Amino acid sequence: MTKLAIYDMDKTITHAPTWPAFLIETARRQAPWRLALLPLAGLASAAYAVKAIDRARLKQISQRLLLGHRMRDTDARRAAERFADRVAASGVFAGARAQIAADRAAGYRLVMATASYRFYALAIADRLGFDDVIGTEVELAGDRLRARISGENCYGPAKLRMIEAWMAANHIARAEADIRFYSDHVSDAPVLDWADEPFAVNAHGPLRTLARARGWPIVDWEH
Repeated sequence: MTKLAIYDMDKTITHAPTWPAFLIETARRQAPWRLALLPLAGLASAAYAVKAIDRARLKQISQRLLLGHRMRDTDARRAAERFADRVAASGVFAGARAQIAADRAAGYRLVMATASYRFYALAIADRLGFDDVIGTEVELAGDRLRARISGENCYGPAKLRMIEAWMAANHIARAEADIRFYSDHVSDAPVLDWADEPFAVNAHGPLRTLARARGWPIVDWEH
């Protein structure tokens, strides 16, 4: 039996969403003039809030505004390493660290499954001792990262599809796997339903309500 402990990242493990912070921190270092475009990113966020665009489109627009249409792979890696150092130092819940350590000690393979871009989530996961990362992939053009998603945005039902694809690629049969899943957000309900042991962690209102209805454990890593 393969034992998998799968964790969402933003606001499950980390105190705050990581993508806006990564964008602003990287723009400040590499092209400070791009910070003047933040109001346009705010307009894109407002468009998402009224469902004029989806999350994938919002992600691509904000990346293009603050990081540019194309970004060197080496620059992206350096930015990811710097950002991960800061997140690991002060942006991770102590409760998350404790659970990660407990799952590792219990023999679970640690997997991060996040809607965030995998190219920078990898660096955070590495510092926390994860074995694998499933995340939104960015399109590559030679040695440049384009402001475009490759494949699906790892969010909602797509996250479950991407986890299942990763399991298939790693020759892990669902019937032969014992799976724990931790998330803070109701968008991860498909994965929570599918997991053997679902945990609503730092749950916002809709997930807390759903967890009570389904009998899922509600865990607080914020305090």
